[in-house]
Amino acid sequence: MSMQSKRDPEKGITATAPGALIEEDTSRPLIPQRVSGGYIWALGLAQFGLFFALLSPIFVSMSLKATELNPSSPETVVGSVLPLGALGALIGNPLFGALSDRTRTRWGRRRPWILGGILVFVGSLAWIASSGDVLQLALGWLLAQLSANAVFAAITASFADNVPEFQRGKASSAIALAQNIAILAGIYLAVYLVGNLPMLFIAPGIFAIIAVLVYCFVAKDELPAEPLKRFTWTNLVSSFWTNPIKNPDFGWAWWGRFLMTFGTFMFTTYRVLYMEDHIGLAQADAVAAVAFGVLLYTIALLVSAAISGWASDRFGRRKVFVWTSTALTAAGLVLLAHAGTVEMFYLAEIILGFAYGVYVAIDTALIVDVLPNPDRPGKDLGVINIANALPQSLAPVVGLWLLHAGSTSGGNYTLMLWGAGFAVLLGALVIFPIKSVR
Repeated sequence: MSMQSKRDPEKGITATAPGALIEEDTSRPLIPQRVSGGYIWALGLAQFGLFFALLSPIFVSMSLKATELNPSSPETVVGSVLPLGALGALIGNPLFGALSDRTRTRWGRRRPWILGGILVFVGSLAWIASSGDVLQLALGWLLAQLSANAVFAAITASFADNVPEFQRGKASSAIALAQNIAILAGIYLAVYLVGNLPMLFIAPGIFAIIAVLVYCFVAKDELPAEPLKRFTWTNLVSSFWTNPIKNPDFGWAWWGRFLMTFGTFMFTTYRVLYMEDHIGLAQADAVAAVAFGVLLYTIALLVSAAISGWASDRFGRRKVFVWTSTALTAAGLVLLAHAGTVEMFYLAEIILGFAYGVYVAIDTALIVDVLPNPDRPGKDLGVINIANALPQSLAPVVGLWLLHAGSTSGGNYTLMLWGAGFAVLLGALVIFPIKSVR
């Protein structure tokens, strides 16, 4: 006897006709109901706390620690340690996302990974702060990235579990705002704690524990009723793969995220050197100009992220916001290629910040909308994070090659930025074939 399931999206109820057969013995998707403002605030707080603790080392404290370990060549320490952490992020996010999908405990399936991951993460930050050589620093950072991505994967999957489609733009904006405010917070914290390196690593971690605890108390973590598939190693390996042929919308969204991240990181990796070599500033002036440029970038991002998330939910549109912001990012990169003054650099930073604010606010919502397996969001969102982590390793290498193309001094920023802009423009074009989202 055939069977059909009917879902009422308003009530979140699934009704199954008598005599029906379940085709696959895996957990059914939980249908989210409207979330409160308190949930969105808690989600933003958790994201802020996690990224405050994770990005502060990347932007500030890791460089200070590298100088402590190798005063004559700190850049070689940073260059060897940070890519190892990127490898940890590349592996950790899809792996722990898939494991959280399969977890069944009295405390839920996401909370154990959020709480366990944050404790290991803060412990690894303490290890980094006390490390006496580069090997310990590298191993500590690898563990930090693995555990932080366990937290991030579980929180992102919890976002998919809890937030209905018509609120995902607003909630995604909260994530974008929190993550980017965390960058500024980390930089300003370094101003006050520059002489206390252990506290510079550990203090953000303590705040992160408090922030994710608040989220765990506020967020629901209900378990699907149906049994899981039998565990196999093949299923575990598949955590790193979602078939783009069977799931083309997901595949296009993956490439959009990859190309956007690839193009923007190609520039940000060499931002200070760009100011020195292309604009012609002295090192101290270049650092000061970059700091002010990042401030302008962040202000523009905060404004556009707040507005665009609301507008996306209000008009029921995702694609137009994503491809428009991606194309605008490409324009900003090309403007940088031909900028000759600090003022043009500031203008480009404002354009890039505004564009990325729209992008980061809406793209997460679009990706959740096209998930091929809503019952296993942790696994597929982990695959999406590969599109975040992988280009962060590839972009500096490709950017360096373009800088040296036709230039013995390695200063071909015009070619490098045109290459970055072209990659981002492709990221805008791949959004058009997505069919399941407006």
